[in-house]
Amino acid sequence: MQDIDADAAPRETGSKAARQIRNDGNVPCVLYSRGTEATPFQMPALRLKRIAFSRQLQRVNVSVNGDSWACVLKDYDLHPVSDEPIHADFQVLEEGEEITLTVPIQYVGTPFGQTEGGDTQYLIDKIEITSEPQDIPEQVEVNVENLDIGDSLHVYDLDVEGVRFRTAQQQTLVTVLAPFVEPTEEELLEEEEEEVLTEDELAEEGELVDTEEGGAPDAEPTDEEDGDFEEDL
Repeated sequence: MQDIDADAAPRETGSKAARQIRNDGNVPCVLYSRGTEATPFQMPALRLKRIAFSRQLQRVNVSVNGDSWACVLKDYDLHPVSDEPIHADFQVLEEGEEITLTVPIQYVGTPFGQTEGGDTQYLIDKIEITSEPQDIPEQVEVNVENLDIGDSLHVYDLDVEGVRFRTAQQQTLVTVLAPFVEPTEEELLEEEEEEVLTEDELAEEGELVDTEEGGAPDAEPTDEEDGDFEEDL
């Protein structure tokens, strides 16, 4: 992993102190681990954004009050309106201690299916992993060159030494869809004719059903039958 210095400085805790830190262009932060007591510090907002928005995971060196730690950015909060960072958590890397974190995905190559007119869709750009510090990758590389139209890659297709993937195994990473083909006028006319034929067939079937259920229509009485009726009266 690439190393970067946090330019850290000690800070006071509390909401009033945090507000002043942000007004000064810094971000309230805290670092921790199982074997390290939670330590508050502050760092420049611009430096934090460089770390948070990087396409590669970075090892962050934090020095406060004479103590130093190698950390990774674990989580951060953004202001709901300005999108400026307002707080960040860093986890200390300890030898032999597994850590769970999110790392970027780097897709490599152009799918074969895309060169044949397919539509490539990349569904996620980060993935959650668990590994020991020495095995943490800067990014997970996914080669997509052999994907044809209709092919997909999932989390269960990945294999990185020393890394366990925590994201759902069935999660699709990338898929190549068949291209959309605009129908011709002739094809549209044929579809309309088929729809008309289908509607006529359904209408005929409906008439047949009505006839079968209701029986033959009543016949008009003949003159002779009318006469017989009058004689009976």
